[in-house]
Amino acid sequence: MELQLIDYTVYILASVFLTVWVGDTLRRNGRPFLVSVFKEDGLADSVNRLLVIGFYLVNFGAAAILINTGGVPGSVADMLKQTVTRVGVVLLVLGFMHFNNLLVLHVIRRPLRQKPATPVNYNPYQPAPGA
Repeated sequence: MELQLIDYTVYILASVFLTVWVGDTLRRNGRPFLVSVFKEDGLADSVNRLLVIGFYLVNFGAAAILINTGGVPGSVADMLKQTVTRVGVVLLVLGFMHFNNLLVLHVIRRPLRQKPATPVNYNPYQPAPGA
């Protein structure tokens, strides 16, 4: 039972540290990107906070579910193997969440970056400029 308690403690500390560190890094470095997507500081900051909260909820939930995987470790080597495997899965969830967030924001940003095919003051009864 002693190894299992150490296993849980190391796993929880590593999961919380990694999740908070990655979430804070994404919050700080993602703000300029969100401002370029939404064109408003207030809206970008609100979306940034909501993304970070969702990020924390999903990752802490996944970490909580994963704590029950494995079994009672028989040795220190088994304990390390289980802990590293669980932390690896948490890291994969973190990466998957980050990739999905970037993909969604890219899809939102794409129409904003496309130039209109017709001029803003287009008049169909006059020839196009330069024609």
